[in-house]
Formats: sequence, C-alpha cells, structure tokens
Amino acid sequence: MTPARYRTRMTELLGIRHPILCGGLMYLADATYVAAVVNAGAMGFITAKTFPDPGAFRAELQRCAELTGGKPFGVNLYYSPRPEANEVLRGHTEILLGEGVRILETSGLPPKEVLPVLKDAGCTVIHKVSTVRHALSAQKLGVDALSVVGAECGGHPGIQLVGTMVQGLVAAQKLRLPLAIGGGIGHGAQIVAALAFGADAVILGTRMTVAEEIWAHAAYKERLIEANETDTVLVLQTLRNTYRALDNDTARAVADVEATGTTEYEHYAPLIAGALQKQAYQTGDWNKGILSVGQSAAFADAVQPVAAILDQLMAEAAEAERRLAGVAATG
Repeated sequence: MTPARYRTRMTELLGIRHPILCGGLMYLADATYVAAVVNAGAMGFITAKTFPDPGAFRAELQRCAELTGGKPFGVNLYYSPRPEANEVLRGHTEILLGEGVRILETSGLPPKEVLPVLKDAGCTVIHKVSTVRHALSAQKLGVDALSVVGAECGGHPGIQLVGTMVQGLVAAQKLRLPLAIGGGIGHGAQIVAALAFGADAVILGTRMTVAEEIWAHAAYKERLIEANETDTVLVLQTLRNTYRALDNDTARAVADVEATGTTEYEHYAPLIAGALQKQAYQTGDWNKGILSVGQSAAFADAVQPVAAILDQLMAEAAEAERRLAGVAATG
C-alpha cells in the first residue's frame, strides 16, 4: 500500500494517509465501499439516504465500523430543497451519532439547523458546494472544511458552470478552511495540480464507480470504462437544477421535455425518479434513469480494487512531480 506522500490540513484534520476524499455516491456508497476507501488511506462517506430504513442504516454503520477495524469513516447527509425529503435525516443523525460517527459530508442546502447538534457532539463537518459564493457562506456558518466542485462533476454542478481549473484556484485563494476541490478529477496529476493551487485534497466520485467494491452491475461499469470525456450531458437546466448525467436514452428524453419549455416537475418526474437510477445499477441497463456521471469517466479505465485505484493515483502524482522537476529552470 502506497505510503503517505503529502501532508495537508485535510490529511491532518481527518487522520488520513492520502489527500483524497471519496464523496458520497447515492445507492452505491455502502459499508463495503467506504471501508475499502478508509482502509486504503483516504476518507469515504456512506450515503445516509441510500438506507431510508433506520434499522438498515444502523446495521450499515456497524458493518463499516467492523470492516475498518474501528478506524473513523464518514457519512453523507444530503439536504434537499424539498423539506419532506429531509425528514429521514432527523432520525438518521441521532443514529449515526449514537454509533460514534463523527465525520460528516453535508451537501445540498447548508446544514444550518443540524450544525449546532453536530458540533456539540464533536463532529467534523465538511460541506460540499458548487460555487465559491456558497462556500464562503458555509464557512461563516462554522463548518470545519469545504469541498468545492466544478462544472465537470457528475450530479449537480450548479447553474453557473465554472470549470474546476478556474473555480478550484479561486476557492483556494478566497477560503481559509481546509479545502478539497473536485469536478472531473480522476488522475494523479490533477492531485498535484490541486495541491499547487493551494487546496488540501481532491474529492473523487465518478472515477471510483468502477471499483470492485462498488456493487453496481458489471455492464454498468463496462459502459463507464468505455466512456470518454464527451459522454455526459447537462439536463434539467430548465428547472434551474442542472444535472450532469451519462448521455443515454433517458437523458435524451429529458432533453426532449426541456425543449418544450415546460417547468412543471410532474412532466419530468417519471424520467428522473431515483428508483430508475437504482434499477440501472442493479440490472446494468445503463439507458435507464438519469445517471450521475462526471467527465472524469475518461480516467475510469478498468475495474480494480479501491486500494489499487488509489495506488495508481498516487503513482501518477509522483510521475507528475518528476515531470515538473524535469521542466524546472536550473539557471
């Protein structure tokens, strides 16, 4: 297993060997995957909403603690603009605190209401946003660290669509908290670039979905391996809820609805239901549902164990450093 190469504020904050966060993946980030990430020296996050049943959620946390041998791991809490979608998180927050989880990735709406509870319990809270403006607001709330993702990311890249090359550097210049940057990141050279910007870590999503420990169907992973940087599309901009997804039949059907100009959610609901996404992972039918895929699919070139992927990333980072040394002026 690759030894530590970098020491940053994020590795110190979370007690991890590599400056890598593997963000929550809806339906996919379970105990098996997250434990593999933690055991390989990075930080992973079980997605709370993947396990709506309280008993199943508690069992998943306990299983992850067993698989990590007691090493800390994280949980993702996504706060939707729809209040009814967040009800499950009230009980889940009590459960995770009771099970000793103290590292949280929050995303979606800022965690205003729950933050005092989490801080009183001694939690480390990393809030994920898609703009520097929102990051600055979250910093004022009192979170411990920030993740800022650019337009290349899968899922929700925001509506301003600023690329990681610009937004990552702006974030590093303007924020004072430990910072992870993401969006299209899936190669070790990008880790070196992120650290050069002044960031403390990178956050990975799509790059990790071909990991052996991800339970998704082999046919889905094979589609990602075949994909390149042009195989995603942006949908739901009409609803001001921009989403980067795999270019598939469902995404094109959503685009057809958008072309009519309608902003009524019920016209989109049958196409964007989360259950379809889960079915795609289960069956391998990658044309089903709006599937969160970022442009870093270009780097997802083989199904490998999590540890092997992270080792590859760190080897690529070392090679990038050598390349920089080779072009440095000597006189």
